[in-house]
Amino acid sequence: MTGGNKDFHGVFPYLVSPVDGKGKVKTRVLSTLCRHLIRSGVHGLAPLGSTGEFAYLGADQRRRVVDVVIEAAGGKVPVVPGVASTTIADARAQTRDYERMGADGILAILEAYFPVDDEGVYQYFKAIADATSLPVVLYTNPSFQRSDLSLPVIERLSRVPNIRYIKDASSNTGRLLSIINRVEGRMQVFAASAHIPTAVMLIGGVGWMAGPACLVPEQSVALYELCRQGQWDKAMALQRQLWGINQAFAKYNLAACIKGGLALQGFDVGDPLPPQAPLSEAGRADVARMLQSLGALPEQR
Repeated sequence: MTGGNKDFHGVFPYLVSPVDGKGKVKTRVLSTLCRHLIRSGVHGLAPLGSTGEFAYLGADQRRRVVDVVIEAAGGKVPVVPGVASTTIADARAQTRDYERMGADGILAILEAYFPVDDEGVYQYFKAIADATSLPVVLYTNPSFQRSDLSLPVIERLSRVPNIRYIKDASSNTGRLLSIINRVEGRMQVFAASAHIPTAVMLIGGVGWMAGPACLVPEQSVALYELCRQGQWDKAMALQRQLWGINQAFAKYNLAACIKGGLALQGFDVGDPLPPQAPLSEAGRADVARMLQSLGALPEQR
């Protein structure tokens, strides 16, 4: 699967980055989690997304996370790591490095301290695409990014041959439909946890990249299959059950919520990296209730 020759679709969990108190990546835990997700039927793995705390990791830690995930995947599913930087030069270097390591695609993220205008945003993402032969997934998250992808820039970038996907983490599903209309099939759309996946699939999305899929992979895959088969009544019935996980993700710190939930499931992923706070006791109880209601705790299996 290396080389990005397959189309991306379905459920791509945004992986957490387990790091111990000395700053070392907990490779065994991360590998175990990846294998568990693959056995559960996910369609790909996305390390170093927002849930992966890319903004809190050093370069060596990020590289180690990607290396472990690629090895654990073993070519069974595509691995699409996040590339995030404030500079084009560093983003290019990360992109080339991850391609050499065996990534199947690149999730392109713009970090910005000072605002960047539309032309600068376009040049940043185009530079990442030009640095690789792999398919590129644009990542837009207006809640966290200082400079975001506007619709005109998205349309321009959709004409770059290997920019083939966009993952939109706004909460505006109408914006997703606008993107689909503007790109005219040149780029496919993935949803995020802020969206209702079934609704996104109904309007033409191809799946979702989201942290909650780490906690409920089997249920997420089942939902995707129902959508793909056009069984919308059954899909919405399952969607209603799963929506509580998305709401918890929005309510609590991203990494804290997923790491806390994974700990309840027996994965020793640790706490979010400081200065982020771990999931509160109230949060743990909230997440535990939701997981229990979905049959997603170990004692229920």
